[in-house]
This record gives sequence, structure tokens and C-alpha cells, in this order.
Amino acid sequence: MNELLVATFYKFTKLDDLASLQKSIETRCLENNVRGIVLIANEGINATIAGSRDEVLEVLHFLLEDPRLEGLTWKESTAKKQPFRKLRVRLKKEIVTMGVEGIDPERLTGSYVKPEEWNALINDPNVIMVDTRNDYEVEIGSFKNSINPNIVSFGELPQWLEDNIDVNEQPRVAMFCTGGIRCEKSTALLKEVGVKEVFHLEGGILKYLEQISEDQSLWEGQCFVFDERVSVGHGLEAGEYELCRACRTPIGAVEKASSSFREGVSCPRCYDQTTDEQKARFAERQKQIDLAKSRGTKHLVE
Repeated sequence: MNELLVATFYKFTKLDDLASLQKSIETRCLENNVRGIVLIANEGINATIAGSRDEVLEVLHFLLEDPRLEGLTWKESTAKKQPFRKLRVRLKKEIVTMGVEGIDPERLTGSYVKPEEWNALINDPNVIMVDTRNDYEVEIGSFKNSINPNIVSFGELPQWLEDNIDVNEQPRVAMFCTGGIRCEKSTALLKEVGVKEVFHLEGGILKYLEQISEDQSLWEGQCFVFDERVSVGHGLEAGEYELCRACRTPIGAVEKASSSFREGVSCPRCYDQTTDEQKARFAERQKQIDLAKSRGTKHLVE
């Protein structure tokens, strides 16, 4: 099988007729055997899709026919096998959930910094560099000397910013995330409250890893991605992490060596968070997956 194209994109733009748009995108993806996750809201679109190059490009060119999506760009990576089990096109209140009313990245957001200019910015000792991603993402990789807010979800970041960024001091703040979309909102929030010098990595970590060579890079570790590849490294090569099928967070050799790890049932992160009944249910699911593998078939939830 030829390598598949994985395209990640988002755009903040005013959308209405969401149900009709949902149906048309779903139809075009299915016609082209393209899978992935597409989120649509009144504020825009956020998606990662995968399939053969020609078929993914067919879907992207279809989206570009909509004047509201004019200028839509995407980041490309590859996968040896389909990284999504199915297609999901969902209507949402926000395409990335922060939960703060009135934030509009179309109107106001931080200054974009290109990957090739990012190192110089974050090497400035007067710049506060904030990783806006969830704690389990930060654990497997981040930029050297970045601040980890230790948040479980993006919706917790506004409170962290309020508690830790003093507007009166007018700090210089650099923010980054996987593909750039979370920083559109987090930098917009800081600008709204009066912080003047706010920057974010254009194209996110993925564009940085694609464009900056490993010997010049200030990135350490892997970057978590929200598909079956789990993580990628420099050059967007698939990493060595897998998903814990109980809590959907990344696990590597260290986690697998833990006494709390049982394949498909638990890992050190979730072992104390699930009940015996849940563990029994997960164990039964894993048993069915193993049985399917032994028969040379694939279980539906695998």
C-alpha cells in the first residue's frame, strides 16, 4: 500500500447552514474513501483527514470552493496505514473548546512567528514561553525551557493565564500548540485583556518539526497527535508511543514496564481512576480484540 496523506487544517471564519455543510463534507469524504475528524462550528472548521493523496486533495479542493474557506491551508504528513478507524464530521459549539465568550481570532489574535524565526524568539530570556496543551501531551515532549501549565483540558488554560500572567507587567509571551489552533484563542484572550506583545508559533509544533532540522531544533521528545499514529518526531516521522485504550493517553516503554499497565485495561495514569467494573469491561474488550487477531480479523473497536 502506498503511503497515505494526512492533512491537518483549521480556519476561523463565520459559518452558518452547519447541518448542510456537515452533510456535504461527509458525502465528499465518503465518496473519496477519506477518514478522519472534522469539527464544524459557527466560528469555523478544524480537521485532520487521511486517505490517498489524490482523494484527500479532492476533498480539500472541494472545501476551497466555499468562499468562506478561501485561503485555507493545511499541514501534510504521511502514514503507512490509515490512522483513523472511521470518518466523523461533527457539529460543535466551538472548534476548539476554551469556554470564554467573545473571543474571536478573526478579529484579534497574537503575532505569528514562522518556524525559522521561533528559536530566536524563545531564546530571549525576557520571553515567557507557554505550552498550551494538556498535561499528557506535554509529558512526552515540549520545547526546551517552556512552561507547563499542568492543565487537564484547554478549558483550564484561561484561569491559569489569569493567575500567572500579570497584565500590569506587560510581559512578552510566546505560546505554542500542536497545529496552531489552540494558540489562536489563547493569544486572542491575552490580547483582549491587554497584553500587548503576544506571539504564537505559526503552523504549530507540526510545522516546526516539518521544517526545522533536528540538529537546529529546540524541541525535545515527541509530539502527541490525535490519531492512531499517537506521536510524531522530527520530519513528522511516526514515533514509538501507543495509546492506552482505557484512557486514550500516550504510553511508552516506561509506562509499559509499570505494574499498573495491562494492555487495553490500564496504565499508570488511569489505573487509580477506573473502577474494578470498568477494568473488567476493558479486559473483556481486549480479550475480544486478541481473539479477532488470532483469527486474522480485526475487532470493531481496535
